[in-house]
Amino acid sequence: MTAPLHEPTAEAAPSAAEEAAVATTGVTAVQGRSLGRIAWERLKRDKLALTGGVVVLVLILLALLAPVITHLVGQDPDAYNESLIDPLFGTPKGSLGGISGDHLLGVEPVNGRDIFARVLYGARVSLLVGFLSAMVAVFLGTILGILAGFFGGWVDSVISRVMDGLLAFPQLLFTIALVSVMPNAMLGLTGSNVRVFVMILVIGFFGWPYIGRVVRGQTISMREREYVEAARSLGAGRLYILFKELLPNLVAPIVVYTTMMIPTNILTEAALSFLGVGVKPPTSSWGQMLSSAIDYYESDPMYMVVPGVAIFITVLAFNLFGDGVRDALDPKASR
Repeated sequence: MTAPLHEPTAEAAPSAAEEAAVATTGVTAVQGRSLGRIAWERLKRDKLALTGGVVVLVLILLALLAPVITHLVGQDPDAYNESLIDPLFGTPKGSLGGISGDHLLGVEPVNGRDIFARVLYGARVSLLVGFLSAMVAVFLGTILGILAGFFGGWVDSVISRVMDGLLAFPQLLFTIALVSVMPNAMLGLTGSNVRVFVMILVIGFFGWPYIGRVVRGQTISMREREYVEAARSLGAGRLYILFKELLPNLVAPIVVYTTMMIPTNILTEAALSFLGVGVKPPTSSWGQMLSSAIDYYESDPMYMVVPGVAIFITVLAFNLFGDGVRDALDPKASR
């Protein structure tokens, strides 16, 4: 009986030389990346989007810290400084609208209120209305859109007809009429707080059909996917499929549309304040400042330039950041 030609042997352990060779080449094992990490790495490569995001964060911090900042610079947004106003023409003394070391962006005509302080407080109103109205629209649009897309039939027909009606409704005229007849006190709120509350509800209510259409279309395309069918075959209920299978896959388009909706809401608030149906004086608002500056655009152009630039920078920053988020969350993007 002959011995086998090949004796079974244990696998040899890597030698010290082989381990050193692997270490010198720098080859490491491939690691999986989550969708969030992939999106963040794509977003980091977009310098314009990062710049817009940084500007947005700075604006939010300035709005939140407006009382602290105005206290540090020693200015009150509602304090009158008639001594800084030319009594003959009603315009600020000095050049560029009265810009000085004490008044960084000058003072308002006639009353001499500090523009820098009023711009900071105006940012609070604009960002508050922009963010909260977007949250109202996202909440309503997501819930109604996913219900319409998932159930279909008469549910889809009713919700879709409501969306069509709201999209065709003159939002600006309705808001002007509603805010004009609102009482000075409501639900424990008084003065400008009532108008801010009404603007948030109205802008958010008329904004949900836009995101509702996006969510409805995405839901229709996903409700017959394999993972949804697998959940059905395992006995999952409708609520589980809606909130555990479909809703997580709708996060990306919802986030993208939210970032694009906020600047639109900010412009709407500025337009309402410009038309005189926004917040009441002396509460500061960028649109209100632009409306007041119409009478002085020749004698004091800086009074119009400052709030106009503030609106422009805010909307541009949100749009740049929103474009970057959209590209980062889109797997088919080329960046």
